[in-house]
Amino acid sequence: MPGTSRGAAQARSSRNQKLQLPGMNLCSGLRIVPFQAGPIRPHRAAMKIVTLASATMEAPAKGAAKLDKGSARPIFPFTAIVGQEEMKLALILNVIDPKIGGVMIMGDRGTGKSTTIRALADLLPEMKVVDKDPFNSDPDDPEVMSEEIRLRMKAGEVLKIGTMKIPMVDLPLGATEDRVCGTIDIEKALTEGKKAFEPGLLAKANRGILYVDEVNLLDDHLVDVLLDSAASGWNTVEREGISISHPARFILVGSGNPEEGELRPQLLDRFGMHAQIGTVKEPKLRVQIVSQRSQFDENPADFRDKCQATQRALEDKIVEARTRLKQTEVSYDFRVKISQICSELDVDGIRGDIVTTRAAKALAAFEGRTEVTAEDIYRVIPLCLRHRLRKDPLADIDSGEKVRDIFKVVFGME
Repeated sequence: MPGTSRGAAQARSSRNQKLQLPGMNLCSGLRIVPFQAGPIRPHRAAMKIVTLASATMEAPAKGAAKLDKGSARPIFPFTAIVGQEEMKLALILNVIDPKIGGVMIMGDRGTGKSTTIRALADLLPEMKVVDKDPFNSDPDDPEVMSEEIRLRMKAGEVLKIGTMKIPMVDLPLGATEDRVCGTIDIEKALTEGKKAFEPGLLAKANRGILYVDEVNLLDDHLVDVLLDSAASGWNTVEREGISISHPARFILVGSGNPEEGELRPQLLDRFGMHAQIGTVKEPKLRVQIVSQRSQFDENPADFRDKCQATQRALEDKIVEARTRLKQTEVSYDFRVKISQICSELDVDGIRGDIVTTRAAKALAAFEGRTEVTAEDIYRVIPLCLRHRLRKDPLADIDSGEKVRDIFKVVFGME
């Protein structure tokens, strides 16, 4: 019946008004329309949120530390590192004379291996390079100059010279051989007759530091490539009958935890020096380490400013030592005794003799002398020989102590 249906409709409308929630009137007059394609218009509120987020990311927080110009992140100063003197000495000596052959650093987790290596690279001075050269060619030394630059100099071309910080390249564990050595564009070589070479990490590390963290977990064939390049100073890439060589003289630094496995002896022998480090046990030193780290994390710029004088002094000392190294000599008697120690320790080959002599000269130059003393040899010979000794699973003496004991016998210091 019409009257009854009209009354029921009014009752339902009255109930809907009583149950209406706040904001429900926003949907009044809602119409469903067919979809029409058109330009996407971002919501005004969403645009505001994105803009605010971008501004927050770009603008430094109030009171935040100002990073050094040109650096992506603040680096802990080398001179502020507490303890680990053996590791620091080995790194400095390799910087003074890169021909020592690099450093293998083995130690516990959290002992500052990576921090120290990055701090050393940040400490080193700038070097002269040929501008826009991917191999960091030295304009004054043909041995670390790419073939292209050498030919351009022979043709009488005046090259533009620039400066750059000594590079430090991190080698990831998952790197491929092409990424490390570089690749040749075969298609371009065949179609255009040009050698198109894409440089790899070895080219980038030329005249710098190549750091391999957890080197004992790296594939053996990659370790072979690195050690061969470090020993010869050149990297050669051959693909489909095309061969390209470029200088690759770098300081190879590897680090690892002995709990995760050892390197093969023939690979370990290729490292010039071997530093063993452990966790600091002295409570006062541990407190000092924690305190300095906290200060650095709170304000890196101020902390680096406080260490600037000592950093500059060490940098100048390293530069002077590199110049003095050419005049530093080891007496014939000392060289004979170094070889006698290597012979009595049954060290294979003569790498131990060569590296010990070079390291002793670098230490004498670092301390401002041109004559190597017995004390210099005593300080460096465990670093140069401990990893070259044959492993004795029943031995109860550290290999470094064994080297020192033989040294005292040969030099008559018992």
